[in-house]
Amino acid sequence: MNDVRAEASARPFPITAAPSGRTVRAGARGYHVITLGDEQAEATPSVFLHGGGPGCSAWTDFGQVAPLFAERRQCHLIDLLQYGESDKSPIEGPRWSYLASSMVALFDELGTNRADLICNSWGGTIAIALAAEHPERVRSLVITGSMPVFYGPLAPLPDGGRRGRIARDAYFGGKGPTADKMRRLISSLEWYDGSLIPEETVRVRYEQSLEPGEMHLASQSDDLRGKWQDLEDHLRRVRCRTLFCWGMHDGFLTPDYPLMLARMVPHGQLFVMDRASHHLQEERPWDYVVMVEGFLAQSEPER
Repeated sequence: MNDVRAEASARPFPITAAPSGRTVRAGARGYHVITLGDEQAEATPSVFLHGGGPGCSAWTDFGQVAPLFAERRQCHLIDLLQYGESDKSPIEGPRWSYLASSMVALFDELGTNRADLICNSWGGTIAIALAAEHPERVRSLVITGSMPVFYGPLAPLPDGGRRGRIARDAYFGGKGPTADKMRRLISSLEWYDGSLIPEETVRVRYEQSLEPGEMHLASQSDDLRGKWQDLEDHLRRVRCRTLFCWGMHDGFLTPDYPLMLARMVPHGQLFVMDRASHHLQEERPWDYVVMVEGFLAQSEPER
């Protein structure tokens, strides 16, 4: 393990400036994409789909770990529709199916026939719909902190499953976003140890949350984000290897929830990381990479 990796293993490290990306048109939608790594690499390309918190983008969620993955594989970091530098156009009809279909069109433009999807929260729910509805496009799934069904195995979901919406309303409400509110949001819901959050992470998330399109969406009802879908049937249709990678102290969903999901997916597995919450790829970046790379190296299941 080199010095950089040893340091990453020991503690979080600040996010670096995002490398240059590009806008890729997928039908009528424009997606901001950062591509790292060698397109001639033998490994299946990896696509990173981020979460839905205020100021989230592909780079804020995965900028710490993507360069480590890119040493072995080509990586596409995608700003989801309504986030980052991608279009802020409305989502029409069933939310997750709409976004999954949009991802297929984007994969076509990227020349990516089949990918490993590495996802956080909102992005993971899109990935489940994509793997169920377009199985030929997905080799494997790594999912952290996603909520594809609105019930839990042991108890009702916190805040009726609306904890994210409540946090978003509080962040954008009152006198509007501030850097202090962003730090409190990350500390209370996304990180286990808020004292370790790098100032640069707070700054980048806060500044992105002020983007006019994101501010406009935050002021509207959820109607612009499409119709909610329960994905129970989709989970049972996922045939690829699926790793639910969870923080022991996830601020939204305790580990009994992903254990339920892993039992619903035919080839589901669960890894629970200690001293981590909703963004374990940021809190424990090198440990996250080692664990996910080990999963990606497994042989594909017999269907």
